[in-house]
Amino acid sequence: MESVAAAARGRKPEEVKSAARVLEVLELLGTEGARLSLAEMASEMAVPKSSLHAILRTMEARRWVDLDASGTRYSLGLKALLTGTAYLEGDDVTSLAGPVLDSLAEETGESVHLGRLDGTDVVYLAKRESRHALRMYSAVGRRLPAHATALGKAMLSQYDAAEVQRRLDWPLAELTPDTVTDPDELIRQLAEARLRGWAMDDGENSVDIRCVAVALGTGHGGGDAISCAAPKSRMDDARVREIAGAVTEAAHSLRTLLKRLGQH
Repeated sequence: MESVAAAARGRKPEEVKSAARVLEVLELLGTEGARLSLAEMASEMAVPKSSLHAILRTMEARRWVDLDASGTRYSLGLKALLTGTAYLEGDDVTSLAGPVLDSLAEETGESVHLGRLDGTDVVYLAKRESRHALRMYSAVGRRLPAHATALGKAMLSQYDAAEVQRRLDWPLAELTPDTVTDPDELIRQLAEARLRGWAMDDGENSVDIRCVAVALGTGHGGGDAISCAAPKSRMDDARVREIAGAVTEAAHSLRTLLKRLGQH
């Protein structure tokens, strides 16, 4: 994934530097998901600490960032949460997906997700928990490499091999021993997913978790997809095919709703 500093070096000339740095702070804290010191952020962003400190004071006053009890480490503030929530509430796909995800989770009893392709990653936009105690970890807003997830593969399968090569960062990151990192094998799996209408992640993102996903084909840069995931102990090959059918039906239902709204 491109670092914040690399992104800063690639700024377009028309960007306002101070505004760009504010956005870089939000992107850095959002990507890292941890509390960072002024020095750490200044180093990552390749900016003077004095300039960054002034920006952080303004952002703290407006509640975009928070300081920890020691007064030395920053994290995203309440305004970032409110803005993210407003994005989800204003997104047509996410708002219409609710009942569809509810129904799919009830039918399968497993974890269900709506995801969106953003660059080389998939971002979870919505989720429904499994009714079982043993289930996969996930969270709305979490980012994962597209090549290692069923959601990402489903959306990437809509593109030809050349476009997939262009979109991904090579070499591919290996999240588990089963993550597909070989370009030829990934392209083969995407072609297979395109033919059958659904993609699969077999322990490639989380060990012992299988996931099935179907792309919606909605136009948000990279598109959206629905998935259902469960531990391998509950997802043998027969169950995978059964889940694939249920996810395919759910995706069809959501596409129908979006067409009525004129979004697809």
